[in-house]
Amino acid sequence: MTGVEPSRRGVNPLRDLVERALSIPLLGKVAGANLLIVLAALAGVAAEHRFNASGNVVSILGVALGTSLVVNLVLVYVALRPLAGLEAAAARVSAGDLDARVAPSMLADRDMARVGTTLNGLLDRLTEDRARVRRLAAQVIGAQDEERARVARELHDSTAQILTAVMLQLGAAAREADSPPLTARIATLRELAAEALEEVRSLSHTMHPRILDDLGLAAALEWLGRQTRTQTSLDVQVCADGTGTPIPAPLASVLYRVAQEALRNAVRHAGAEHVDLRLRQEPGAAVLEVADDGRGFDVERAEERRPGMGLFSMRERVALVNGRLVVTSAKGHGTQVVATVPLTN
Repeated sequence: MTGVEPSRRGVNPLRDLVERALSIPLLGKVAGANLLIVLAALAGVAAEHRFNASGNVVSILGVALGTSLVVNLVLVYVALRPLAGLEAAAARVSAGDLDARVAPSMLADRDMARVGTTLNGLLDRLTEDRARVRRLAAQVIGAQDEERARVARELHDSTAQILTAVMLQLGAAAREADSPPLTARIATLRELAAEALEEVRSLSHTMHPRILDDLGLAAALEWLGRQTRTQTSLDVQVCADGTGTPIPAPLASVLYRVAQEALRNAVRHAGAEHVDLRLRQEPGAAVLEVADDGRGFDVERAEERRPGMGLFSMRERVALVNGRLVVTSAKGHGTQVVATVPLTN
């Protein structure tokens, strides 16, 4: 560094002199400028006395005071000009752009430059902390998904098999029973076991649909639409294009959970009758859109007061894969949820 600075200064000494002058604190600039003006005024007064023209002293002092006022105003304006950069960076951060930084300014003095450097340092640490929190959250959600998948496999491969065996045994017992009351009771038990088996299978698919791993996201969304139509009065139309680039498992899981939560909200909160669920691929991205004709809501107030609607969870899941979630709604005009995730890093 010591070898570079002198050579750079030697190339453009005037620029270096200007930068040094601009880096002086505002108090030093004002004091220095006023000192020069006072010295110039004194020199003018001395010259007037030398030539016995003392009548112009008042004029010289007036010009000096006027010049001092103008210089002070210019210096204050120039010194405060970098505040616009600070304000712009703060506005971008307030809007959610944590990549915003205060750009260096030639007009900033040492104190103002120190403020900008401090703010940039705080934003750097905030970005690092946010990235660390996201990594931890991704690990937590990943562990949660793995546990869901494990429990779903246990329910499907173990509990469901046991219930199936119970139904077979009850069927055999019903055929061998010679008492009508006993036969009727066994039939009731078979019906209960069949209901339990259906509940276990439904719970297994709700926790982690095997079809998502076996056939991909498009097939899983088709299955989700059929299940929703069967279990509720909601008319769900699914248009899922599964012919494009295969969507990686982590991204498919995120989009499936968004669709699942959006349908759940449409059933529980929106009072919707019809839902369109679409999956499409754009260059380098997969887009999931869920639109209902429900009563709609105030998105901002819902995110502040009703975290149970799952909007925060959906946003965080999509953000963890560097995606973007847009929720558009208005009272009486339904709700649209659009999740976009990149297929390439």
